[in-house]
Amino acid sequence: MKPYSRRQFMLHTSVAGLGWGLSSFIQPSLFKTAVASSGRIGIIGLDTSHSIAFTKALNSADSPEKYKGFRVVAAYPNGSADIESSTKRIPGYTDEVKKMGVEIVDSIATLLTKVDFVLLETNDGRPHLQQGIEVIKAGKPLFIDKPVAGTLADAIALYEISASLHVPFFSSSSLRYMESAQEAASGKMGKILGADCFSPATLEKTHPDLFWYGIHGVETLYTVMGMGCEKVTRKQTEGTEIVVGVWNDGRVGTFRGTRTGKHEYGGTVYGEKGPMILGPYKGYDNLLDKIIEFFKTGTMPIDPKETLEIYTFMEAADESKRKGGKEISLQEIFTLHKKKATHIIHSIN
Repeated sequence: MKPYSRRQFMLHTSVAGLGWGLSSFIQPSLFKTAVASSGRIGIIGLDTSHSIAFTKALNSADSPEKYKGFRVVAAYPNGSADIESSTKRIPGYTDEVKKMGVEIVDSIATLLTKVDFVLLETNDGRPHLQQGIEVIKAGKPLFIDKPVAGTLADAIALYEISASLHVPFFSSSSLRYMESAQEAASGKMGKILGADCFSPATLEKTHPDLFWYGIHGVETLYTVMGMGCEKVTRKQTEGTEIVVGVWNDGRVGTFRGTRTGKHEYGGTVYGEKGPMILGPYKGYDNLLDKIIEFFKTGTMPIDPKETLEIYTFMEAADESKRKGGKEISLQEIFTLHKKKATHIIHSIN
C-alpha cells in the first residue's frame, strides 16, 4: 500500500468541528454505498467460535430466506502462536468449515480473489490493522469482529484509511444487538438516565485489559447510553473490574467485568419510566442479520465515532488503573492515540 499522503490526511483532518477529537471526518457519507442481493463471503481467522456459527447459519440447507444468496465460500485459517486459545482451535475449526463446503486458502491475497465480502474473525486484534488494510485496498466491504484492533491508535488508523479509500467496514460485539438492549435504546423506558452493565472480563496479556472480553459489557453500556462519556475511573481486583463513566450531560454509566462465577451478560437501565433489566443474551443471529444487511446496502449500522469512543473508554480505563484509580479524560486519551495513528498511517508502505 502506498503511504497515506500528508495532503490526504490534512484534507480530512481539516474538516471543521473535530470536537474533542473523535474524527468527525470519519462519516458514513464518506464511504461508498452499494446494493447487493447476493455475495461470496470469505473468512479470515478460524480461531473463534464466531467463524463456525456464521458459516453454519449461512451455509446450511435450511438457511433463512434473509440470508439467501450469501454464502461463505473460502477461509484463511490464520492464528496467533502466542495465544494458546487461538492456535489450539484452528485444526478443529478448519475441519468443521471444510465440511460445510468452504475452501481453505493459504493467504489473504488468494482469499480476496474468490470473494465479494469479508468477515475478519481473527481472535487476536493485533493483526487486524494489516489484515484490514489488505481487504480495504481490494475494495471489499468487511465486518471486523471484536476487538476492532489491538490498540486504539490502530483502530483510528483503520477507520481513517477506510474513509480515505471509501471502503466501509464496521465492528461490533454481538451484545449490541441483544433484544432488550435494542428496546431500551429505542425508548421503551423513555429517556435513559443511567445504566449498569456487566459481562465476563477475562484478560489476555497481549491486549488492553477490556479489549479481549470486557468489550461485550462496554458495548452493551454504549448501546443504551450512547456517545458522550467524558471521564472514567476504574477499580480492579483479582476477580472484578468496575469502571464508572460520567457522560457530558451528567448521566453515569458503569461496567462490571467478572472473572469468577458463571459467565453471564446483561445489566440494568434506569429510564424515565423506571428501571429495565437487560438480558438474556441469545446468541449471534441478530449480529449476523446486521452484517448481511450491511453487505446488501453498504450502509454502516454503527457510527464509526461511537466505535472509537468505546475503545477510547476502554483505553482510558487502563490508564485509570495504571494511575491507581485516578479519573481520566477520554479527550486526553483520544488525542494521544490520534497522534500515534497519524504516525502509523505515514509509516505504512
